[in-house]
Amino acid sequence: MLRQALLVASRSGGARRVVETAPFTGDVVRRFVAGETIDDALRVTCGLTGEGLLVSLDVLGEDTHDEGRAEANAAHYVELLGRLGAAGLGRRAEVSLKLSAIGRTFDEDLALENARRVCAAARSAGTTVTLDMEEHTAVDSTLGAVHELRRDYPDVGAVVQAYLRRAEEHCAELAYEGSRVRLCKGAYAAPAAVAFTDKEEVDRSYVRCMKVLMAGKGYPMLATHDPRLIEVAGALAVLNERDDDTFEYQMLYGIRPQEQRRLAAEGAQVRVYVPYGREWYQYFMRRLAERPANLRFFMRSLVGRS
Repeated sequence: MLRQALLVASRSGGARRVVETAPFTGDVVRRFVAGETIDDALRVTCGLTGEGLLVSLDVLGEDTHDEGRAEANAAHYVELLGRLGAAGLGRRAEVSLKLSAIGRTFDEDLALENARRVCAAARSAGTTVTLDMEEHTAVDSTLGAVHELRRDYPDVGAVVQAYLRRAEEHCAELAYEGSRVRLCKGAYAAPAAVAFTDKEEVDRSYVRCMKVLMAGKGYPMLATHDPRLIEVAGALAVLNERDDDTFEYQMLYGIRPQEQRRLAAEGAQVRVYVPYGREWYQYFMRRLAERPANLRFFMRSLVGRS
């Protein structure tokens, strides 16, 4: 019930005004959002990569309904990637891109064209793009865009959300050589007909999906903060004789930073998902809704205990 309430609040203008004006909000958001500008994003990226971590940068903002805004969002990504390349960060930092931010909501062809622009900029910067997954209604169109983009940019990453009932099927389809696949639990509302609603069911789905990806020939990107799932991932790596550079763990900026550093110190590839921008509200609320434990991580961080 808490999860559903937070997801509903993520799209509520009234709730947004309350959260944005609450006295504690600024301090919390600054711990989990890198800032508002490209300069902020590069500063955080340099710090993380200097500690041996990888980065995926997400420009916050989605559900764009205006062509001009969609074009501007794509241009922002192109500028970001140009600066990543100029700073020599392309080998350590990629970008995550939501198709809804670049036009999919009203024109899928425009979104694909804009995505191509971003992919071209990423190639010039020596890095890659991962297409974020959004609501369950967008799964087929997003995976279709991934397959289309991979014709020219085979390193484009796909995302599978374990809370969806078809997740294992999608993992099997994507576990081929050269295929980069981020597996996450999922943070959007969905009906029980298409999604698991019980936490234990989602966890079991995540493990099934991990087994498929780790046994496959692709490059799994395991996005979780759950200690149990991280332990299972390590066991699957041993079982499938995977070297450390053939898969990676992913965690959110500001959540379990010590665990991120511990895994990296042990030789694992660890990528930190770093959001930035002024449109932080929906992202923030979904992170709270994704797992009840995330709410604890956020609140513990306020007193410096994360």
